[in-house]
Amino acid sequence: MSMSITDTTPRSDGEAVVSVRGLTKVFKDFWGRPKARAVDNVDFEVRRGEVFGLLGPNGSGKSTTVKLLLGLLYPTKGHIEVFGHSPRHVATKSRIGYLPEESYLYRYLNSRETLDFFGNLFRLSSKDREDRTEQLLEMVGLSQTRMRAVGEFSKGMQRRIGLAQALINDPDLVILDEPTAGLDPIGCREVKDLIVALARRGKTVILSSHLLSDVEDVCDRVVIYYGGKVQAMGTLKQLLATPDSIRITTPALPRETMERVLALIRKDVTDDKVCIDTPTQNLERYFLDVVQNARKAAAETSGAMSGARVAAYLRGEAEAKPASERILDRLAAPQAAAPTPASAPAPVDTLSQLKLEALTKPAEPVAPAAVAATAAASPVSQAELRKADEKLASLLKKQNGGHLNAP
Repeated sequence: MSMSITDTTPRSDGEAVVSVRGLTKVFKDFWGRPKARAVDNVDFEVRRGEVFGLLGPNGSGKSTTVKLLLGLLYPTKGHIEVFGHSPRHVATKSRIGYLPEESYLYRYLNSRETLDFFGNLFRLSSKDREDRTEQLLEMVGLSQTRMRAVGEFSKGMQRRIGLAQALINDPDLVILDEPTAGLDPIGCREVKDLIVALARRGKTVILSSHLLSDVEDVCDRVVIYYGGKVQAMGTLKQLLATPDSIRITTPALPRETMERVLALIRKDVTDDKVCIDTPTQNLERYFLDVVQNARKAAAETSGAMSGARVAAYLRGEAEAKPASERILDRLAAPQAAAPTPASAPAPVDTLSQLKLEALTKPAEPVAPAAVAATAAASPVSQAELRKADEKLASLLKKQNGGHLNAP
């Protein structure tokens, strides 16, 4: 995948895709008595092109909020709008892609059949289903396992095919519940790159995850739940900034320079407030570098592979044409005329053959003047022309009943 997760340029255009006001969900027991207040008076908005994170410990209300947004649960009170409609609006659901926390797939279908099945639910044409299936399997690194039954997949491979099915309809709103659960570090990085690529195209992504490093890499804004209530909300820059500290990173400096810099700093700050260390890369980056080097050394694997670029239809580009259409495009393209090489003088037999072929077309008899013009264009001798004309005259007489000219 080609997108970098380090790009922090704002992506949202301000249009509200999801609007939640006073959302409350109370679960009750068999007798109708309140059992658990999973979500308690929650307010937030998610804008177009934004990656919005739902954070919180287990049981804090994240998954319940996701199910309320999908219309799988009904709120006890409060108001929810998705694309300006109720979550139960059927047409709105076709614009949503959802990856649940557990991948619920038909275990006896293979990868191709799984994506074809979900594409058929959205009434995609057979060509669209086929094209998107190929692109998605390539993107999630399962192109080599397309004929294996999904029930044989590891949890990480099931998450990959689950992510592919969530994107088969090219959704405008993508809701991902623990998308990197069970994935190896390569898969985690690719999912994060994919999320950023979707946001760049104007898609809206709601991400629920316990892996805070993943959220920090891709989310524009987050909301932190505890006890069903919103405890904090804002951009990562606002929430994570520490204004009372400053970090300065420089290349390696000579000892004398370091001593002068520290002497200046110690005039205003005590020694216990100054920390000097060597920057290090994170473990994810180191791991990816090791795997990349192994791949360059042609090491083989029978498991999931590193995925390819984000599928063309998800990037907003024209889908790749079949080979037959590409060939037709090349044939229809204007070709540069090749320079005509200087030809050697045509032998008399060749010129005679041209005249004989003209005579074999009864609907368009050839006049002697036209033949003479053709002969004049060929660099042949006068004797050869006379000999060819004599043959032509003889044939014309036979064709016209003994007369030289046609009646």
